[in-house]
Amino acid sequence: MKIIINGIHANLRFSAAHMIPEHESCGCIHGHSYHVDVQLEGQRSGKFGFVVDFKEVKSIVRTICKKLDHKVLIPLESPLIEFKSVKNSVEFSIDGKEYKLPLQDCVLLPLPSTSAEDLSIYFVDKLWEKLQEKGADVSVVQICVNEGIGQGAFYSRNRN
Repeated sequence: MKIIINGIHANLRFSAAHMIPEHESCGCIHGHSYHVDVQLEGQRSGKFGFVVDFKEVKSIVRTICKKLDHKVLIPLESPLIEFKSVKNSVEFSIDGKEYKLPLQDCVLLPLPSTSAEDLSIYFVDKLWEKLQEKGADVSVVQICVNEGIGQGAFYSRNRN
């Protein structure tokens, strides 16, 4: 059975700044008001016959959103970013352009990019991990990270 949670209506949202190095229009720091849609598949079980309790899934996703909200998202694994420091401030350069931001204003992500595509993988991996810790019998986790209404990236992870 599949359950679906619509991010706009369930308030699974965050606002953040990011950049896509060397991209013509997205190479500069800019921001989005993101929303996160969730789909899960699994067997119904337990006292109530739930696949997973909606409340629990929303709590996990909201925690991830809260971590990213009102931050600058920086991909640590980008081959296009040269990091100089990530101590009290995050200092890096991209193609000769220098940046220095307070560490508390940033989230350093173990990703090659902060594109909607890579953020959707990040959300799936985090949600999958938390659901496994809680013993949920979920066979598929799917997330769509939307950069606005009408455009987003969808990633799916299957139990194999």
